[in-house]
Amino acid sequence: MTKLPGGRVIDVDAYVFKYEENGTNSEIYNPSSGTWSTLGSTVVQLWDSAADCGGEGSASFELGPAVLRPNGTVFATGANSCAAAHTAIYNVNAGSWAAGPDFPSNLGIADGPAALLPDGNVLMMTSPLAYNTPATFFEWDGSNLNQVASPPNGPSDSSYYGHMLVLPTGQILFTDFSNDVELYTSNGSPYPGTAPSALFATAVTTLTRGVTITLFGFKFNGASQANAYGDDFQDATNYPLVRITNKSTGHVFYCRTHDHSTMAVGYQGPAYTHVDLPANLETGASTLEVVANGIASQKYQIVVVE
Repeated sequence: MTKLPGGRVIDVDAYVFKYEENGTNSEIYNPSSGTWSTLGSTVVQLWDSAADCGGEGSASFELGPAVLRPNGTVFATGANSCAAAHTAIYNVNAGSWAAGPDFPSNLGIADGPAALLPDGNVLMMTSPLAYNTPATFFEWDGSNLNQVASPPNGPSDSSYYGHMLVLPTGQILFTDFSNDVELYTSNGSPYPGTAPSALFATAVTTLTRGVTITLFGFKFNGASQANAYGDDFQDATNYPLVRITNKSTGHVFYCRTHDHSTMAVGYQGPAYTHVDLPANLETGASTLEVVANGIASQKYQIVVVE
């Protein structure tokens, strides 16, 4: 499932327990009415029916992740036990699906991770057919699937081994059930118009450590849930983080945020969140940033006191 602006949710049918070898239906959930309705055909089949290599008995019924991008499109990926898997693109404003490019060779994502990079590209992990190795990584830039470097365990990984999480630095944390943890750093700049902003009454604000404050601002929830994994697992980041850096020591502190006014993706504001300032926060001149989807606000000047 993928959350859209306005709270709607789209879901691609994998036809589990009701096998239809060429099924391409998708659904949308309206939270206002509490009802599901068809969103029409995804144009190409995203779930793995193994229609051309064994049928229902050989089908994995899996599909890949779908990620909302800040340009208002959802990039949805598929799986295929028989050949290269398909991708599809949902245009939120137009309310329509279009076919995307097929993965090269026999690649697909029969369960696997994807993450939204700060520049709006989508990083994803593929592997051959269903559950085979090695893993191959791509960035979708809106027009092309561009292959990028794989982590050291890539040759022995299948797509379903991987998990991705957008960090507040904008990097992607990658794990694969091993003891190895990798970071992926992209070269792109943050997508225009997506940075959050905070509201302060004065140019330099004094904050007391160990207390909870209410922070007001805009774009606190980012443009997307940002992380997705096949049809099993989600680790969404559509909420604000607060980062405080002491100017004297350079030490960085992250504050717990909670009880946000909204969790709506792509919401332009206004919004608020509650911020717990750590009791061990270093005193003195510091900067405060609000981070959503790995994209930081400007640095606000603060002074931390006892």
